[in-house]
Amino acid sequence: MKFGVLVFPGSNCDHDTYNVIAEIAHQPVTFLWHDSEDLKGVDAILVPGGFAYGDYLRTGAIARFSPVMQSVKRFADAGGLVLGICNGFQILAESGLLPGALMRNAGLKYICKQVHLRTETTNSPFTNLLAPGEVLQIPIGHMEGNYYCDAETLRQLQAEDRIAFRYSTPEGLITPEANPNGSLENIAGVLNGGRNVLGMMPHPDRSSESLLGSADGLKIFQSILTSGIEALAK
Repeated sequence: MKFGVLVFPGSNCDHDTYNVIAEIAHQPVTFLWHDSEDLKGVDAILVPGGFAYGDYLRTGAIARFSPVMQSVKRFADAGGLVLGICNGFQILAESGLLPGALMRNAGLKYICKQVHLRTETTNSPFTNLLAPGEVLQIPIGHMEGNYYCDAETLRQLQAEDRIAFRYSTPEGLITPEANPNGSLENIAGVLNGGRNVLGMMPHPDRSSESLLGSADGLKIFQSILTSGIEALAK
């Protein structure tokens, strides 16, 4: 299964994400440059963290117009797997590939620390190897990670089981204290209607090796790999 990692001016987690795929998952992977529409025949796209275009205007607001994003939209519309991490989530939301918006953190401070996530659905290509309610330890590093959507969108996300992760205590309790950034209902990750696009603020790329403090993030990449191989085999 071939992966593509997008690279924008200001991306700073592109090599972290590439390393997980190449050195840990042992899968073919290539960088996809922001000003090219060529996706190089990849089977899954990873939109990494960082500060695309310096986060000018709003996070992801300029990146959405990059030539590569036009190809990513077509890829996603055709059912291709797309994972947006941190700034990648912000870009996917700005591009209309995911609902809602990422606002400035409550408290208006940059936050970089380990957090816990409760798995809200296993019905997706990104979470199929997780157990319902499984708690993952994955770090965050963002200034605009405060997820928000209107009441109707929230109702739809809940009704369609499209909330992938919520910030929780280590025991899996959803509490205000476990919410690091003020996100609506502790939401840390959401799926699109087709369930083939996931955006999440925490960094599985920074938690795929135990020497980094946790290898829980690897389960997300392994889920993608399992789903992709099954799809390619059909």
